[in-house]
Amino acid sequence: MSVTIREITFEKGIHEFINFPHDLYQGDPNYVPEIFIGQKDMMNPAKYPFHQYGKVKYFLAEKNGNVAGRIAAIQNSNYNRHHQCKVGFFGFFDFIEDQEVVQALLDKAKQFAIENGNEYLMGPTNFTTNETAGTLVEGFNEPPKIMMTYNKPYYGSMIESYGLKKEMDLYAYMIYTDKVSEKSLRLADALESRLKTRGITIRNVNLKDINAEAKRIQKIYNEAWEENWGFVPFTDAEFEYLKNDLKMLLDPAFAYIAEKDGEPIGFGLTLPNINEVLIKNSRGKLFPFGIFRLLFGKKKIKSVRVLALGVIGEYRKLGIEAVFFAKNIAETKKRNLIGGEASWVLESNEPMRAAAEHLNGEKYKTYRLYKTKI
Repeated sequence: MSVTIREITFEKGIHEFINFPHDLYQGDPNYVPEIFIGQKDMMNPAKYPFHQYGKVKYFLAEKNGNVAGRIAAIQNSNYNRHHQCKVGFFGFFDFIEDQEVVQALLDKAKQFAIENGNEYLMGPTNFTTNETAGTLVEGFNEPPKIMMTYNKPYYGSMIESYGLKKEMDLYAYMIYTDKVSEKSLRLADALESRLKTRGITIRNVNLKDINAEAKRIQKIYNEAWEENWGFVPFTDAEFEYLKNDLKMLLDPAFAYIAEKDGEPIGFGLTLPNINEVLIKNSRGKLFPFGIFRLLFGKKKIKSVRVLALGVIGEYRKLGIEAVFFAKNIAETKKRNLIGGEASWVLESNEPMRAAAEHLNGEKYKTYRLYKTKI
């Protein structure tokens, strides 16, 4: 039987769209269900800031009477304006192992991209490059860390069979506390002392002043990441949403700001790997019992994820990044944690890759973004 495609909307069909991966990955020991209410809020035009400037259409594929795949066709006007290009995106892309399903879904994304005047199709991004992105192509043997994607091993080859080609790889490095280079940690202590002589200090984020701290971090992010591939500045509304989303998870012992004579010049943000708890949360539901599992399970988490770490250009190569890493490792040792994942790191970001490798970090997962001319 041929594949049929059904467009759905937030008002009608969005529950099917969100829940499809739960059925697809049923029984997969490495699948972590997304929190349902969080996914629904993302797709709510009245709540999620992306919808203030972007456009999206959602599609479900059906075969033999069953849902067989899903895709979001995305128009990110901020990305195209910032990069002066014409790129349409796709995301929230999941499918059974069937090339016909892949073809039908990507055709819909391509059609939407063409309708919006684009010359290329790229993805997956959910919704933007500031959010979860990439298809996992290496490292299927363990669950993803917080805010990282996961998919079946057949995804990459089937996307490539459609004609999409690698645009950029995103690496995840696992830094184990029992394997970290002690020499690197000792050097970091010396580096921090030397930084102080230059008027550069590193402190923990102050949660009691979280609104002002978030503005400092946003300013650093929009400057420090400016030259990175795929970068798009956060809008104020997007950063406000992110702040509210993360502040419940934020541990000030794992969050740092570097300052030069009191002015913010860099930050490091590491989060507890809450996926260790969410993996037990059937179909992403927090109620009635999932919320208690989440609250009490946080104390048992054994790993973290270095979510973001960056320094404004003129202050790079002074060792600030190394000090951030060292402080993370010291805290993981203090808490007897297994270690932390540094992700994602662009394959083109040689300095950050070198920093992870100097600490004996292992590149253990690779995520891929694809692109094609349309």
